[in-house]
Amino acid sequence: MVPHMVKLFLIVTVALFGMQAAVADQCQQTACVNVYTENNQIIIEAHKGATTIKKNIAQAPKKPVVQSTPKPKSVPLFFPPAAARETVFKKPAIKRTYKPRINKVVASANLSDRLTKLLPTAGVAYQPEFEPLVHVPVYFWCDLPALFQSRVDIIGEVVDVALRPSFVWSFGDGAIYATTENGSAYPSGTVHHIYTNPGTYQVSLLTTWNGTYTHNAAARAVTGTVQKVSIALITIVKAPTTFKG
Repeated sequence: MVPHMVKLFLIVTVALFGMQAAVADQCQQTACVNVYTENNQIIIEAHKGATTIKKNIAQAPKKPVVQSTPKPKSVPLFFPPAAARETVFKKPAIKRTYKPRINKVVASANLSDRLTKLLPTAGVAYQPEFEPLVHVPVYFWCDLPALFQSRVDIIGEVVDVALRPSFVWSFGDGAIYATTENGSAYPSGTVHHIYTNPGTYQVSLLTTWNGTYTHNAAARAVTGTVQKVSIALITIVKAPTTFKG
């Protein structure tokens, strides 16, 4: 019984080692790409083993030698001849040479390039624009696109990201409405709300982005979501009262 368990353990260990080796070998030939969210941002990460990075550093320029020219001296008249001048020997100029810097080659066993794509923030609009009335529907909408697409070139690999938004409206009086539509103005808008009491309300829109990414013709889900909040203030007034005699 014991030898059988040992044999089974060895088979499982070899299989796991073979799977890890296959994944590592795959990342040696082509980049392994993963798209996820971090700090409420979209992160595209690529790993590629045995990748060489070259950084060229230009040679330092030589400093020009500036020679100063002596100013001419005026010779006074009616003076005895000047004494013999001593011979001045100039020191030989030292010519400096700059050794060219060697371009270093850095090899990385696991190259990781991170790229962050920022998503747009929604602008909230409503109708009627000026002092909507109680017991009258107010239509809300936002200006976000129904689809956010981005193509990224990372370490020689092309990654296509496609994200779609979903919305949760909070109208400030306790009512909440969830939808996948942006909404629009009257009369075709699907996001509308009726206030029963006058006052100033804070309307908040929570936008949640999620979607897929495509790499080497394979589509995968983006891990996690990105959320953004937009806020607008709306003032609701009473309807005018008319008395008929």
